[in-house]
Amino acid sequence: MKLEKLSERKVIRDSIHGYINIEYKIIWQAIDTKEFQRLRRIHQLGGDFQVYPTAEHSRFTHSLGVYEIVRRMVTEIKSLHAELSEYDRLAVMLAGLLHDIGHGPFSHAFEQVTSHNHEDYTIKILLGDTEINKILTKVSASLAQDVVAIINHEHKNDLLNQLVSAQLDADRMDYLLRDSYFSATSYGQFDLERILRTFRVREHTDGKKYIVTKESGIHSVEDYIMARYQMYWQVYFHPVARSYEAIFIQLFSRLKDIYKENKKYFKDLPVIIPFLTKEEVTEEEYFKLDESVVQYYCNIIQEKDDEIAKDLASRLLNRKLFEYVDYSEEKLLEIKEKLKKYNLDEKYYLREENIEKSPYTPYTGQKILIEKKNGEIIALEKASNIVAAITKGDTKKEGTIFYPKLN
Repeated sequence: MKLEKLSERKVIRDSIHGYINIEYKIIWQAIDTKEFQRLRRIHQLGGDFQVYPTAEHSRFTHSLGVYEIVRRMVTEIKSLHAELSEYDRLAVMLAGLLHDIGHGPFSHAFEQVTSHNHEDYTIKILLGDTEINKILTKVSASLAQDVVAIINHEHKNDLLNQLVSAQLDADRMDYLLRDSYFSATSYGQFDLERILRTFRVREHTDGKKYIVTKESGIHSVEDYIMARYQMYWQVYFHPVARSYEAIFIQLFSRLKDIYKENKKYFKDLPVIIPFLTKEEVTEEEYFKLDESVVQYYCNIIQEKDDEIAKDLASRLLNRKLFEYVDYSEEKLLEIKEKLKKYNLDEKYYLREENIEKSPYTPYTGQKILIEKKNGEIIALEKASNIVAAITKGDTKKEGTIFYPKLN
């Protein structure tokens, strides 16, 4: 099988990696598909741009960044390069590029209101009647399925799975650096160059081969673990961002209820109808809905005659966000009484959320492995006193109540 390369390497400037380097023709073609270009219209950080005004970056740029880290890993890590065929290297680069292609508007909030999991739609898009599937199939009849297997962590060569989906993978490394940069915070910074330089492929006691980190790189991995923890609590779980997403969720809930009683309301909102009525939408229906459409529809909804939907749409567009307080039974009852006083339906104007996060969960998914100077391979929490300490700590939990400002 001949894997066609471009006549000359193409580069795309990038704020995080300097350049995204593209050598294979299929990578360039994949970027130009309508399915991948749609990611330009999906924010990487959901509602965080309401907190950090510069966090306007997209799933498109993140996906390019993941591809670039994977490309560097399979090119620069000699022990990894030697383990993989050219086809395998190309397949895992494509997996890095396309792993988020199924994301909907406002990302994880969208999944909550529609029950449409982005991982499932990534698979549907890669295997369905799409531009990207046609391009992959031209190279090899099995390429699309191999890319899906890597994204699903099911490829027979587990080294490929580890590159895209592990505790220390290209996806996490790019989004921490990128999200930190564009949110103008320092929490997510760590030494990517050092980590890449200390990666090796080694056979473990179970006979399987793993990507491990040399002991000399352990401090960079510790920084990465702490960066991940800080970013979750300071950026990803920021209550103002969650307030914005809560309004989006409540608006969708209201629209579903309106549709049951008044289908004429949606005569000028056709794109959203399948997401209100179907358990599963087609790929074509999915492509039509992105954040630009949601924002345009919010403008239309503001002019319609349902006061609740009108108010929630206006809040989304004009940043009239919900207030938030730490959860307590007493506070919840107090807010419910106030909502009654102001004649606000708690179904649409009250939302409770519970979140929890640990800095490192070694028993969830694959562990990060460290190669000691004597060649022994051990888990990160056994090699690092810092990681051992935070692993033993309690998982941080946080309950929050979201509600409109009530005088």
